[in-house]
Amino acid sequence: MIKLLYFARLREALGTAFEELALPQGVGTLEDVRVLLASRGGAWAHELAPGRAFRAAVNQAVASPATPVKAGDEVAFFPPVTGG
Repeated sequence: MIKLLYFARLREALGTAFEELALPQGVGTLEDVRVLLASRGGAWAHELAPGRAFRAAVNQAVASPATPVKAGDEVAFFPPVTGG
């Protein structure tokens, strides 16, 4: 199981702040997790579509699509932050 956290716009659009997910066989990277979640369709497919603006972290470290994900990890998805 991994713990998924959704922040800001993503939390609102997806209707949840967090969930736990059993990793299916063959899901081993952050990109694999994104594809799995987007396959749910609807808001999931829209918000997690390739090219859509969002960031991700694995175990509180900013992550790239190739970052490995394994049972026990915490994965967070959040919109990009701007400051000024």
